[in-house]
Amino acid sequence: MSALEASAKITQVHSRQAILVEPGRLELRDYVAPRPGPGELLIQIRCALSCGTDLKTFRRGHPMWQLPMPFGHEFSGVVAEAGEGVTGFKAGDAIMAAPTAPCGICFYCQHGQENLCDDAVGRMVHGGYADMLLLPAHVVARNTFIKPADLPFEEAALLEPLSCVVHAQEMARPEKSETVVVIGGGAFGLLHMLVLKAAGVREVVVVGRGIERLKWAQELGADRVVDAVSVDAAAEIARLNGGFGPDLAIECTGQVEGWQDALARVRRGGRVVLFGGCPAGTALNLDTRRMHYDNLTLMAPFHYRPRDVRRAYELLAGRALNAGAIVNARMRLDDLAEVFEMLERGVVLKCAVIP
Repeated sequence: MSALEASAKITQVHSRQAILVEPGRLELRDYVAPRPGPGELLIQIRCALSCGTDLKTFRRGHPMWQLPMPFGHEFSGVVAEAGEGVTGFKAGDAIMAAPTAPCGICFYCQHGQENLCDDAVGRMVHGGYADMLLLPAHVVARNTFIKPADLPFEEAALLEPLSCVVHAQEMARPEKSETVVVIGGGAFGLLHMLVLKAAGVREVVVVGRGIERLKWAQELGADRVVDAVSVDAAAEIARLNGGFGPDLAIECTGQVEGWQDALARVRRGGRVVLFGGCPAGTALNLDTRRMHYDNLTLMAPFHYRPRDVRRAYELLAGRALNAGAIVNARMRLDDLAEVFEMLERGVVLKCAVIP
């Protein structure tokens, strides 16, 4: 059998792909994976991870994506076939990738704001909940990496969410001497906590809801956890940092109440990172007097740049975070509907979906 015939045989095997037909309705459909074109990679998925954005899209759709659509965008796998002109990867290579990449030539790319490039999210790769996935040339060229042999596929699939966290903290620039409060004990909140602790930040406090999530945060290394629904929560946060309150608050709930809580808790002269994206049409009630006279700095980071992806890759490849510990459930692709039921109930941080 020639190499071309062998490659064609790879693409003709039974493949499945999860389709989000409408909010709340997933279908696992048979399909034939396409042959990779110039610069592209066809990969066999080894792990896809559940994600907060996936959950929000599952619940209500997404303003940037039209349904029905292939679903899932955090993944790692093995190259099944490399397209013409690909030199950095070959069949059999284990890889990890972010699902987007900027054009490199537009106004925003030229100003170092590649995260705002229309191509970045506009041409996002969907379809990670599948057996096979085609990686387009622009992603292969800029945001795809060889997976280190000792890095589990589950941890490698964290490259995309970790890139978002790296971008946010690059904007916030936490100092080792500071006290940081992370509002929200979900997967993103705990990724922020892990990166802060790896950077040597003195005190990282996670504010969350639910005994189980607070337990997970403590086990993963939070210096302190605060129950958000406790009557003493506000007073407990105010006592931090010698009674001045946190230097930096990072909001990870994606709810307006969380944004307002972050603004209320940070100290005078402090910084607030509004990380979690709120539903469309919501508005924030901002105390302009506090904003001005308390000299607050507000940041609302979105997405990531190639340099953030590179840094996230270095953190994962160097095993600096123990980030894989936030993946605390594993399910088969056939059971994807059950994964979203678990996410709705809040009984899992991140679930590894294994084809």
